Amino acid sequence: MRPDHATMVHLAQAPTTQSTTFWRSLRTQGIAAANWIGRQLERRRSRLALLEMTDEQLKDIGLSRGEAHCEYMRHLWD
Repeated sequence: MRPDHATMVHLAQAPTTQSTTFWRSLRTQGIAAANWIGRQLERRRSRLALLEMTDEQLKDIGLSRGEAHCEYMRHLWD
């Protein structure tokens, strides 16, 4: 292998600071998105659980059937 070619191969394999920063940022954003989705799914499960409660159980936590239904119908981002 020619000496100048070996240098180019070595440089091509070394990650740049900019690309490393990009991948770290992308990973961080991916983790944040996964956490957000997890929170939204938990919120959805909690709202569904309200609908499955009896009127007596809802009364114990201070909600009416209508309030439980309104909470269930809220958008995920609310």
